[in-house]
Amino acid sequence: MRKARSVLITGASSGIGRALALAFAEPGTRLALVGRNATRLAETAEAASAKGANVEQVILDVRDRDAMRLWIEAADRAHPFDLVIANAGITTGLAMDALAEEPDAVRAILATNLVGVLNTVEPLITPMCARRQGQIAFIGSMAGLRGLPYSPAYCMTKAAVHAYAESLRGRLARHGVQVSLAIVGFVKTPLNDSITAIKPFEISDARAAELIKAGLARGRAIIAFPWPLFAAAWLGRLVPARLYDLIMGRIEANVPETNERLS
Repeated sequence: MRKARSVLITGASSGIGRALALAFAEPGTRLALVGRNATRLAETAEAASAKGANVEQVILDVRDRDAMRLWIEAADRAHPFDLVIANAGITTGLAMDALAEEPDAVRAILATNLVGVLNTVEPLITPMCARRQGQIAFIGSMAGLRGLPYSPAYCMTKAAVHAYAESLRGRLARHGVQVSLAIVGFVKTPLNDSITAIKPFEISDARAAELIKAGLARGRAIIAFPWPLFAAAWLGRLVPARLYDLIMGRIEANVPETNERLS
């Protein structure tokens, strides 16, 4: 099993990102934590430091390509990363009586969940390949396996992240860099708490972080949990489209529209 010693985590202010920071925090580990909420990020950094980790916290917006590139490149030169976790993300969706998502909200989630992921990993591909070591981890979702009628844009971003991770994996393996994709079900976080829907097999963010950390240490290409939900979602891809749409269309869910907008 491989132990990461220099780890970059985006979206570390809360939810899975915060839980991952605490899961990796231990003596001898250096954590670079990226987030936008200064107060919550400082709380995460303090908790991780209390567990013995050497912690650097930085307020950055993953949508800002130039700022992300400049900081990541400088941080990697000072303390080369052996693991980057592209975790930062937001959600948006439809109320039960809505027909289409607000266009500005759709573009905001694209900027964070997709472009933000690119801004996180692109600066590290070349240096990791040059070192012939490193690991790139993406936090995906069951929603990326097949579209859900109550959150079209969110599903689109996660499906794109899945495809990007799968494409990079085969390309970078020959250069000694591992690529892992976590396909996550319902995790109890502030983000998911805002969603009104049935949430089968929901687990805590701490448990999710444990599963992701263990999978990364083993170098797994896919880290999917919970398995019953993953199996159901995978099998759902084999169901005829009209039948799938009929079944999913009867599920009541209310996913609040994000307040995020492109500035």
